[in-house]
Amino acid sequence: MKKLLIAVDGSPCSTKAVEHTARLFANDPEADITLFHVLPYVPTTFWDDGHILTPEERAEREKVIQKWLSNRMLQAQPIFDEAMEVLSANGLTAEQVTMKSVSDSTDVAGSIIEEGKAGGYSMLIMGRCGHGRKVHPFMGSVTIKVVNEGAGLAICIVE
Repeated sequence: MKKLLIAVDGSPCSTKAVEHTARLFANDPEADITLFHVLPYVPTTFWDDGHILTPEERAEREKVIQKWLSNRMLQAQPIFDEAMEVLSANGLTAEQVTMKSVSDSTDVAGSIIEEGKAGGYSMLIMGRCGHGRKVHPFMGSVTIKVVNEGAGLAICIVE
């Protein structure tokens, strides 16, 4: 079995990583693919207000945070849907694809590395850059960090 992790963020480079994987493993029944997306960390405005929250305040804050996370998950769904369309068009089935996201991370690259190592994947596939292509013309900061700190992972960077 070929257990593959594809980091997706909705950027054009992320889409190319999915397309590349789809071409390489088209109609391969051995391919087991996980689409992995790191949601943005809860903004500081949802943290405490400089005082210890009462149980009622904490419950209200938790409702707001859960609503925020739910909205972020809704925004991530089109990323997963687009990737699934590309994979399906190349003969990969829904049973071969898992969609996973994490929301408790302040370090996107660290979360990708952690998932790659903990999940026992045979390969991590990601785009060369994310949404900040103009800032990092060669490779994005997340990709650079994954390459630099991903010792022990087989990493495929897609142009």
